[in-house]
Amino acid sequence: MRSQIDYALQAIDEGFNRMAWHGTNLRGSVRRVKAVQAAWRPSPGRHNIWEIVLHTAYWKYAVRRRIRGEKRGSFALAGSDWFERPEILTEDAWKADIAFLEEEHRKMREAVASLGDAALETVAGKGKTTIGALVRWIAAHDVYHAGQIQLMKRLYLRAQDQ
Repeated sequence: MRSQIDYALQAIDEGFNRMAWHGTNLRGSVRRVKAVQAAWRPSPGRHNIWEIVLHTAYWKYAVRRRIRGEKRGSFALAGSDWFERPEILTEDAWKADIAFLEEEHRKMREAVASLGDAALETVAGKGKTTIGALVRWIAAHDVYHAGQIQLMKRLYLRAQDQ
């Protein structure tokens, strides 16, 4: 019989980098995206794909931190939630931020994998949210932003045709 942790891991994997019924996952949504496309904004003041990638990395960090009871303020980038990008528009910088997302996902996944089933019902940190809810939400967060990125890729192509 599969554990609840196994199901939780399946959900976060399907949202991030495993095939699932919902279509493209987060990692798949940025496959073959070039830096210039990742930096494009659909309109002034809107986030770009690059910033969405870092935003999702941040929330993977936040979930991991809450699961493990770690202190705030240890994220690799200054600030929280949204990080304006790019400062330097290069393929290498874009690839480095994709690798950063993958690493944050790996660390968050390890934190979930280290839990027992009972931990999913416990409250994370000092809040009111259970660890199980955080895990469900991070999987949904990835799927939401994957869809957003898919739409932005189409908008980018349309803008290039005009």
